[in-house]
Amino acid sequence: MNVSEAVAARRSVRGYLDRPVDRAVLEMIVRKAGRAATGGNLQPWHIDVIVGQPLVDLKAKMMAKLASGQKEEPAYAIYPDKLTGPYRDRRFAIGEAMYREIGIPREDKAGRMSWFARNFQFFGAPAALFCTVDRQMGPPQWADLGMYLQNVMLLAVEAGLATCAQECWAMYPDTITSFLGTPRERMLFCGMAIGYEDTEEPANRVRSERAPDEEWLTIRA
Repeated sequence: MNVSEAVAARRSVRGYLDRPVDRAVLEMIVRKAGRAATGGNLQPWHIDVIVGQPLVDLKAKMMAKLASGQKEEPAYAIYPDKLTGPYRDRRFAIGEAMYREIGIPREDKAGRMSWFARNFQFFGAPAALFCTVDRQMGPPQWADLGMYLQNVMLLAVEAGLATCAQECWAMYPDTITSFLGTPRERMLFCGMAIGYEDTEEPANRVRSERAPDEEWLTIRA
């Protein structure tokens, strides 16, 4: 597989087979991803990979927390408070496309909340990672995190795996950093589900659209 093929194949997968991922493959992916571009060679990412019993324990903890209605102060604002078009429209469109595929209408608020809760089970994935970053880092270093995580996702495609990057975990930073034993000087950025795609899962039929080039691309020559 070449890079172009991996870029085209990568997408957010929200349903996984109950099939373990070889630990050696996971380690290969997260280590190779460390060649991501990083300003000043800061390499600001810190990665925790979770499989096996620790992952089972975390899923159980989150299930209990959601059932009790407990909430936490988010680590950061995942989206701007007053998101305008076309960004707001794109976010709305992909959400509606997914709920349409899984058959949950907009008026079924409880059904949509129940589906959203699957985020905190990593959609059934047998492996996951969390990315944390030193609190002194700013937007340029957060861009570095994105480049590292993109490497992970592309290497996963090469290995026959699927992924879903999940900023929703920033809604429960205290729970996750406590579970991981993260030092106080680091904050949670995101999680990521990793595993083998369940092709029978309706949500995995969704294909996000991309804006026409003329909306975002300018070439001057």
